[in-house]
Amino acid sequence: MKEQKEHPLILRLEGLREKKDRAALAKLRRGLGKRMGTPQMYPYVVPYLPDFPQEQERYFLIASLFALHPEKSPRGVSIGKVFRRIWEESNRSDSIEKRFTTLLSADTEDIGGYLRHAISLAKSREVPVDYHRLLSDLNYWSHPDRFVQLAWAKDFWGSKKGDEVSENTK
Repeated sequence: MKEQKEHPLILRLEGLREKKDRAALAKLRRGLGKRMGTPQMYPYVVPYLPDFPQEQERYFLIASLFALHPEKSPRGVSIGKVFRRIWEESNRSDSIEKRFTTLLSADTEDIGGYLRHAISLAKSREVPVDYHRLLSDLNYWSHPDRFVQLAWAKDFWGSKKGDEVSENTK
């Protein structure tokens, strides 16, 4: 997968977090679960919208998810790694693994609802989310090779090859 660049929308959202602009974050949260957000979100999201209408929904989704859980995150952390941490902290709970598997199976039209639940779970466990990476990943969610889903799965379950290397270095 190609390297994720810093996205101007996410940089704007991070600026709101740094300024502790609770009013703006509240306006963005009101867009949770609403197709194409709400008019209160427009001043924060519309300046960054791409020209393609099918991509615009993702921007409103990401802005509302960020407002739900704006904790600062290290860069490059996929949702697979977020779920891995939650799973390990919950003693490899079957329900966490099932939630993750369900998320991987989601189609583009339903991904927002599943991500809303995933981000709520991350917030409840105080696990930060890299929204630069998440937006980049969502841009390729419906790719026929499913390379985003495979990358998340690898980050969650790991790989035999990686496990063998870890065991040999102990």
